[in-house]
Amino acid sequence: MAAVGTLSYNGRKMFLVFMCVFAAVNCDDKVPLVVWASDGFALSPANAPSSGHTVSVDELGSYLTRALSTSPHNLLLFLQDKLSVEDFTIYGGVFGNKQDSAFRNLEVCGWADVMMSAKEILIGNDEVIGQVISIMKTQSVPYTAVFTALQPSRVVEEVSLAVQSVGSRSLLQSRRGEPPAPYPPVEFKEKGSSCILLWAEKLVVSQYRSGKWERYDLASKTFGEGVTPNLDGSSCNDTHSRLVLNYEDVLSFRSFRLILVMNQRHYKVSARRWFAMELLQLEYDGKKASFNGSHDIYAPAEYSYRCASVSSSHSPQLFPHSAKDNANEWQISFHDLQIQGFNVAGKDFSYASDCAAFFTPGIWMGLVTSLLMMLVLTYGLHMIMQLRTMDRFDDPKGPAISVPQTE
Repeated sequence: MAAVGTLSYNGRKMFLVFMCVFAAVNCDDKVPLVVWASDGFALSPANAPSSGHTVSVDELGSYLTRALSTSPHNLLLFLQDKLSVEDFTIYGGVFGNKQDSAFRNLEVCGWADVMMSAKEILIGNDEVIGQVISIMKTQSVPYTAVFTALQPSRVVEEVSLAVQSVGSRSLLQSRRGEPPAPYPPVEFKEKGSSCILLWAEKLVVSQYRSGKWERYDLASKTFGEGVTPNLDGSSCNDTHSRLVLNYEDVLSFRSFRLILVMNQRHYKVSARRWFAMELLQLEYDGKKASFNGSHDIYAPAEYSYRCASVSSSHSPQLFPHSAKDNANEWQISFHDLQIQGFNVAGKDFSYASDCAAFFTPGIWMGLVTSLLMMLVLTYGLHMIMQLRTMDRFDDPKGPAISVPQTE
């Protein structure tokens, strides 16, 4: 324990002493403060700090001034080197094990906050507190006691709500770092201005060899920080865009090219211009494999096209040009593809036209189920409305009711 003393000050001088003590503590390091008196005192509900509230120096001075104005002016200051708030449950016996508590004397006096430190140090400090309190009681001296520290024993890292929402449940886990920023898209410039942008998380090509598919991921050679793909052969104008990605040593081919061809035209029905991927071509050691994507890969000319998965195998959007084309021996897939070949402004994509349809299978299932339930409800209401009650009743003492056949 750093210091134990008996002081006799008025409220204003006491306020100055605690300003000096807490000025040495960093504003991010919060130290608990426990105050009690021999005859007991309490703040009014209107003036008491709320739970979890961090008290400033000015607020502390105000609380102590009000406390010392009605409580004994003999001040006991118990000041130790380190003390914190969060982990006092470890040593305070709050789980029913009061016999193991390191704060038995402090609990008898009564406290206003929770604290934490190494157990053996806290037990020793608590014994000192008990001895001093016993002396004051033996001599019948009224007092006001303060228990605090110069600095916290540990600092609990505060996590913002934004990080908590990203990290989900992270109790007793290390703080998760923020996700890395996505790498920039492939950008082709014509005459100093951007005209084609391409981005994908994965770009995989596969060739069927010896009875199995051999895969190769081109993403590491195409995207990422410090990666500069070879775009020789690319071109663009107002109606035609051609992006050529040149590679080496892909699936044992010395030269390998991926060519994306997009065209835009005006459609009278929609009264606007649209672009489509007319051709996706693989060139490898003098051979070609051509895919057509115009049926599914299209968007308004001023937008970019985005799709979570573009593939030639599963739910294909890319189809071989013919049954005899070399494309039948190849598979190509993009994961999280976004591409724009016209009306590019800077390095950012325009508004994305997503490939997901508005009426997804889940929406259709919900609509059909709701329609069936409405039909059942309508039929039930119709049957209830058709019920008719009897308007004639048989009297056992009178003649029997005769109902004509016409009724």
